[in-house]
Amino acid sequence: MPNIKQAIKRVRQNEAVNAQNTMQKSAMRTAMKKAETALQNKDENANELLKDAVQKLDKAANKGLIHKNTAARQKSRLTKKAQ
Repeated sequence: MPNIKQAIKRVRQNEAVNAQNTMQKSAMRTAMKKAETALQNKDENANELLKDAVQKLDKAANKGLIHKNTAARQKSRLTKKAQ
């Protein structure tokens, strides 16, 4: 643990940001899995879940949690399964 006040605050801030990033990435993965499962089972709410997953992927890419090309690839794969 650092002794300098500024460094102590920085550690606190990093922990808070890390928790937010982890939560958002987890929500993105969950949305993708739900959409994929719904598409495989041909559920009536599959398109709704797909839309939610795409939004979460876009948000994660905009915040820098995942690379923009990774988001594009995953969206492409999901939409391909929807057809």
